[in-house]
Parts: sequence; structure tokens; C-alpha cells
Amino acid sequence: MAIDDSIYGVSKENVDVRGYTFSCRTAGNRAGEPVLLLHGFPETSASWLSAMAVLKDQGFFLVAPDQRGYSPGARPLLIEAYTMDELSMDVFAIADHFGFETFHLIGHDWGGGIAWMMALKHPERLKTLNVVSTPHPLALLQAYTSGTSDQGEKSSYMQFFQQESVPEEMLLANQGDGLRMMFKLSGLDTEKKEYQSQLSEYIDTLLEPHAMTCALNWYRAMGKSDMSFLGPVEIPTLYIWSTEDVALGREAAEATENFVNAPYRFEVLEGLSHWIPEEAPEIMANLLGQHMKVS
Repeated sequence: MAIDDSIYGVSKENVDVRGYTFSCRTAGNRAGEPVLLLHGFPETSASWLSAMAVLKDQGFFLVAPDQRGYSPGARPLLIEAYTMDELSMDVFAIADHFGFETFHLIGHDWGGGIAWMMALKHPERLKTLNVVSTPHPLALLQAYTSGTSDQGEKSSYMQFFQQESVPEEMLLANQGDGLRMMFKLSGLDTEKKEYQSQLSEYIDTLLEPHAMTCALNWYRAMGKSDMSFLGPVEIPTLYIWSTEDVALGREAAEATENFVNAPYRFEVLEGLSHWIPEEAPEIMANLLGQHMKVS
């Protein structure tokens, strides 16, 4: 079920940077405030479509790339190609392509993890940081090792995803039924009509040759990324978290404020799962728009 992007006022274009071709969705007046949106696993830029429809009408120019491993023209096979540095440099290169000297950054799930890293390494490039679901990496590590929270249990899936071949076989079983089940078990109502076209794009993308392995390589490269620079973020930050997130718990979410030395806003969405961009795009988009306009 192909998505008609024009319904959302969104266009598609390819961007050639760093020797790869990235598929990007764009929306809004190119003279507007620049915004980059980074999707998570196992999504694509389609996760942002409804939010882009709202934000373009608020005067922003939006670019949502299908990131490394998800764009057909950007699927290197080596695990080392998926370190945080490589993934971050892709995003900065896409920003440069569009002429964004500075820009607002939004990320969800893995996209949120990359967004935190970009804010830490090159804060001078960002107008605001806006993260959905993913806590500051040090808050997450603190909760994971504290022994007083359930974050260790919540994060156990990462060890499974780091295995060789096994997660691919499970998630791609029966033409992606494993992926659909993963969404369902983590809280997304996969029977709802409004999610069908997005889910179809996610699954069809990851059924393409090498795509699932490349997407999982984000997890497999975790131990190969340089984390020595981790510290507090020093740009205006909005963090949106939902109470029914099966992967990211309350302790890390609430501790994130301890790692932001700048104006900080924490929004809790009650009763929503990890899949905030799909379940509550208008609420999320309005929170994002408010923060990006004020900061």
C-alpha cells in the first residue's frame, strides 16, 4: 500500500552526499526555519508525514531523510559503517546540502539517539534539540546500571538485535510478519486503518536486499562508537516521553533534565506507547512547533 505523500503536502527528493544517495521527504517553504527529522528503528521517514503536514503550516521547512541502511542508495554492509559518528556525519552532510548553517533537529528512537550525539558534538549547528522517546544517553546508562529500575529488562532486546542473522530471520519471517508482530507487542495497534500505509512502507523497505541487516547494524555498532565526549547538552531542549513505552522507562526519562544545561522542557504523554509519531502526530507536532518558535 503505497503512501500518497501529496496528501500531506510532502515531496520526495534524492540527496547525494558522502558517496551515498539518501531518499528524503521535504515539506514547507524553503525560506522557512530549517528542520531535520530523524526516524527510528524499524521505521522510515514516513513516520513523520502527519507531523510534517502540521509543521509546514507553521512556517517551517522540513527535511526527513531515510537514514543510512534505509535508503536503497546508502546501504554499506560493514558494521563499522553504522557508528554514531558515521550516522551523525550523514545528517550534517544532508543539512549542508540544503544550505542549513544552523537548524532545528528532531529525532525519535534511534533518530533521537543520533540527535543527542549531534547536539553534544556540534551544538553550534543546532538552533534547538527536540527528542521523542529517547532519553539522554547518560541518563539511560545511569538507569540501566542503577539496579533500582526496570531499564535493564526493557533494554534486553538490544542484545537480541546484536546477534548475527537470528533477528533478521525472526523479523522478516513470512514476508515481514515478524516486524508487524514486533510493532503490535510494543504497543502499536497494527489493525488500525490509519497506520496501514506506514506499516506497509516500513516492512516493504526492510524486505529489500540487505536493508534489515543494515538497520540492525545500528545496534551491532553500538560498542564501536566513541562515547568519550558524553556530557550535558547546552542548547534549548524539548524531550517528549510516553508512559507506556516498553523500551524506555521512567527513571531515565525523568533523569534526562540532569544532563541539559540550557532551557529544558519535559512533556509526558499519558497512555501512549513508544510509537508517538504514529499514535499522536498532531499533539507531538504542536509541542515541537511551540518549542522551536520560542527558543
